Amino acid sequence: MGLVLDASAAIAWFVQRSDRREATLADQILTQVELEEALVPALWFTEVLNGVLTAERLKQSDSRKTASFLGELAAMPIVEDSVRPRFAQDDVLELGRKYKLTAYDATYLELALRTRRTLATFDRQLADATRKAGGRVFGDRP
Repeated sequence: MGLVLDASAAIAWFVQRSDRREATLADQILTQVELEEALVPALWFTEVLNGVLTAERLKQSDSRKTASFLGELAAMPIVEDSVRPRFAQDDVLELGRKYKLTAYDATYLELALRTRRTLATFDRQLADATRKAGGRVFGDRP
């Protein structure tokens, strides 16, 4: 299948989703990533760090839990996209305009479309844009 992993999906392994269906989906994404590598854009790493910092500020985590989680992520088969961001910027800009996405979200969409991989995300607007653009979203029925 091959996944593009959005930061929201990785953070769902760190901070439990309150919706049962989403918690189950997060577990399924984790299992899939453990079976085969997931592809991420370079910004993914910073977005994940932002998510864990936010969890710490909200008292959902502490520095020890954060360090453990980041260690677990580092051991996973998560691979950074080899295409430098400046070479994809025209497509990212076009997708952002067309689907009214942030540049960050359009980066995930561009990567999923370019590599023909399924996008794993909990961002509803990004998931909807992916479907409209002809891409696949993890958890959707084929």
